Amino acid sequence: MRYIALTDIHGELHKLENVLSKIDTRPDDVFVFMGDYIDRGPDSRGVVDRIIAQSNTNKCIYLIGSHEYALLHSDEDYYRYLFDNYGGPATVRSYGSFENIFRVHGEFFKSLKFYYQTDKYLFVHAGINPDYPLDEQQEEDLVYIRGKFIYSKHQLPQKIIFGHTEFDKPYIDEDKICIDLGCGKYPHAHLCALILNEDGSEEFIYSDNL
Repeated sequence: MRYIALTDIHGELHKLENVLSKIDTRPDDVFVFMGDYIDRGPDSRGVVDRIIAQSNTNKCIYLIGSHEYALLHSDEDYYRYLFDNYGGPATVRSYGSFENIFRVHGEFFKSLKFYYQTDKYLFVHAGINPDYPLDEQQEEDLVYIRGKFIYSKHQLPQKIIFGHTEFDKPYIDEDKICIDLGCGKYPHAHLCALILNEDGSEEFIYSDNL
């Protein structure tokens, strides 16, 4: 069984389709989508439809990202500001109205998990606060944390696979891997999929420069 991780798609359906077309998918592959499906790019609705459709052929795990978190908390002024100023208007255009986001995919967004844990890996959108055990993490850290997590060692036995903080190429450390390359934020940024093979090897699959 392989794990295939993707994150920070940000409405770029064409890049998602391009990456998926390069993966020779097997029936026992498990896809882990790690959040930030929406905002910035032109087709947030199409991205959500596409990742949901992947569950027709494979087991899929869907995690929450910082942008979905802001959407779900948009009744609070701070998070509504984040939604309105960090790509949310593109999501509204994609769905036709703000209210339609929840009519079409509200149940999906509300079902998103904060992390997914296996014997070897912990998948999470942004990371963890290294000062606390996993069961004491704050929701905001799981979707928003950056430097404190990235540049220090954590105490979990698993390797952490994450996104949220963009790099020019995958950030690879002995205890963590980040695969956010800025898709949706920069026009020519690639979307990256990480295939975690049964033997422990890792493959990175990149979208073309579309």
